[in-house]
Amino acid sequence: MTAALLVIDVQCGLFQTDPPPAEAAAVIERINALAARARAAGVAVVFVQHEAGAASPLSHGGDGWGLDPRLQVGDGDRFVRKTTPDSFLRTDLQAQLRELEADHVLIAGYASEFCVDTTVRSAAALGYPVTLIADGHTTHDKPHADAAQIRAHHNATLSNVRSFGPVIRAVDAAAVDFAH
Repeated sequence: MTAALLVIDVQCGLFQTDPPPAEAAAVIERINALAARARAAGVAVVFVQHEAGAASPLSHGGDGWGLDPRLQVGDGDRFVRKTTPDSFLRTDLQAQLRELEADHVLIAGYASEFCVDTTVRSAAALGYPVTLIADGHTTHDKPHADAAQIRAHHNATLSNVRSFGPVIRAVDAAAVDFAH
């Protein structure tokens, strides 16, 4: 099995907010540790960045569009630009995964209920088994549920979706074993 780690939307305009996403610093630490282990095992790390129009904090090339400075980026890491919650839709992500011969994706990042959820479902629909990093994605509190509830809901829901075919598992970052 050849895997790729997708880190979605850990960008200044989404993380350098007041308040920041839930457990923002801890989630970034987990992503950094996981990405370091991935690189050491020869697993590709792909950073996905959302972008919006010129008036948006996520305008391409703007300060908010940049990756959060706490993220550790490696020399061989890859990058994907996206404009929808789906990291595959109208991007070159699938082409990059084919080039890498990746047949499994690990997914972490922001926001649990939007881009993470949509990308997990899209990856499974495209035939990729998915490991959702259960403690490696986050969001902001919402009026209907706090961020911890939203993350728990998506970990439980996504890991029980069977209709796509490929298995979706929710696994804490420390439990990911790149040897298997």
